[in-house]
Amino acid sequence: MSGRMIADKTVKYVLFVNAILSIVIVLAIAFFIFRESIQAWTEIGFSDIVFKSVWRPGQDQYGILAMIVGSVAVTFGAIVLGVPLAIGSAIFLGEIAPKGVQSLLRPAVQLLGGIPSVVYGLFGMVVLVPLLRRINVPGNSGYGLLAASIVLAVMILPTITSVAEDAIRAVPDSYRSGSLALGATRWQTITQVVIPAGKSGIVAAIILGVGRALGETMAMIMVIGNSVIFPQPLTANPLTLFLSQARTLTGNIAVEISYATGVHESALFATGVVLFALIIIVNVSARWLINRQSAITTTRQG
Repeated sequence: MSGRMIADKTVKYVLFVNAILSIVIVLAIAFFIFRESIQAWTEIGFSDIVFKSVWRPGQDQYGILAMIVGSVAVTFGAIVLGVPLAIGSAIFLGEIAPKGVQSLLRPAVQLLGGIPSVVYGLFGMVVLVPLLRRINVPGNSGYGLLAASIVLAVMILPTITSVAEDAIRAVPDSYRSGSLALGATRWQTITQVVIPAGKSGIVAAIILGVGRALGETMAMIMVIGNSVIFPQPLTANPLTLFLSQARTLTGNIAVEISYATGVHESALFATGVVLFALIIIVNVSARWLINRQSAITTTRQG
């Protein structure tokens, strides 16, 4: 056996071991979190934890529904605000911007990913919250879902932009040349050829953004108000829901884990199990949508 073949097999086995280790680590984390939460599931009960909204550990009330809604609402707001901006930036950097502009904008976008979350939180507290407080709505403190969504949208921007740009750049140039040769405009080529061809990578970028949004902690604690209340509109206008204060699942764990003991501590681990489950649901749903769309496309082509 030649040295090249030995090297190839060695690399193959090393990569295989790395892949297995990644799976083992995820399973180990899931097992540890679930093991520590068993006391809460058995003594409190699944329905009392997941479907009740009152969280008062001192009174043995451990409902996390309000925090589930808070996490989903702030993630939804961040996706609505951040994804169009991120995908637009990826398209601009990958298809439109001259190289000189790319050399300036790409490092700037990537720099956003290196800023600590506490700095985003400080910016939100000092700049964003006072601006939102000017919105003339009774009970509006500036802290709430809207402030958290805006901060989170900026935080997920570099992740989605970088991965989506790579997916767009991976589309073969022959696709673009063929579309232009058939008379399509540059914009038609981008929207009807390039983006559909790179759809899997773009969806993967959005999934990573959702995961980052669901898992963010420090910045959310600083700008969301961190009140254990069920988010609801402040007036008859349903949009004022996003001016309501809230608490996220991650924020609940971070705030209370340092002093929690017994059932309280186990309930916080149960909160982590629910968060873990939400992320799995998001990933599985996105993968199902991709496979379903691919099957539909294949059927139509056939």
